[in-house]
Amino acid sequence: MQAATVFNIQKFSLNDGPGIRTVVFLKGCPLRCAWCANPESQERAPQLEWKESACVGCGACLAAAPSAEAREIAGKRHVDVRTLRGNSTEATASVAACPARALSIVGETKTVDEVLAVCLRDQPFYEDSGGGVTLSGGEALTWPEFCKELLARLHDHGIDTCIETEAHVPAATFQRLAPLLDHMLVDLKHVDAAKLADQAGAHADLMLENLRWALANHPDVLPRTPVIPGFNDGLGEARAMARWLRDVGCTRVQLLPFHNYGEGKYELIDKPYALQGKKNLQPSDLADYRQVYLDEGVEAFF
Repeated sequence: MQAATVFNIQKFSLNDGPGIRTVVFLKGCPLRCAWCANPESQERAPQLEWKESACVGCGACLAAAPSAEAREIAGKRHVDVRTLRGNSTEATASVAACPARALSIVGETKTVDEVLAVCLRDQPFYEDSGGGVTLSGGEALTWPEFCKELLARLHDHGIDTCIETEAHVPAATFQRLAPLLDHMLVDLKHVDAAKLADQAGAHADLMLENLRWALANHPDVLPRTPVIPGFNDGLGEARAMARWLRDVGCTRVQLLPFHNYGEGKYELIDKPYALQGKKNLQPSDLADYRQVYLDEGVEAFF
């Protein structure tokens, strides 16, 4: 049976596909987007988090993990969460030793059976609302065999399936799993290869070709664009993306205004946040941006 690293299973979601949904978040992502709202999802393995406000600086975590590197922030010495793997024996021991619960491990290895059991508990809600289960991440498709087995099992139970994906995976993987998905929510971050490579570590051709294939071959694909200050929020960039969509026969896109809700998560894993201080965008801030799409014949909505 297949297993994967799961870092959250979110129930009663209303924004990740039709109806009431359970969203299964898998760890691991090939990209490093500066605006990522789930930085704890990027590493594939479980990892340690440290909460400065809870730490009392007693050093119990270091005593429990003698080979771990130490780090001191605001006078509080603790294990360096950047170097101690979350699935190691010493990481587990350091978490158990912390009297203030300042340390925790994000991500847990779960089998398909374990995840399926959680999803099945809410099957009546899916049936009443036209909902189902959505795979997310990270990038869920970096666990292709796990996804294949879980999606097939969900369909066996008559449960609607969806995915939120960046499409930055091999075309063969993308095309093999697409038939197991009733809906696909696919990112269109940019059409400029240099910007994608610089700010996300992305291979533009791979993402765009997968999206192009999905739009031509899958019955329900929704492109979604996270609108990020300094990355793709210019009107010229909106026009380039709108024309790309129009040229491949797509007439709708969902715009996702930038938010900084994940900013605090960067502190937990001791990682800098590149968009520090940037204000959240509201739909009203993007009226001109949206109008560019409409002018190009593409329905843009929030």
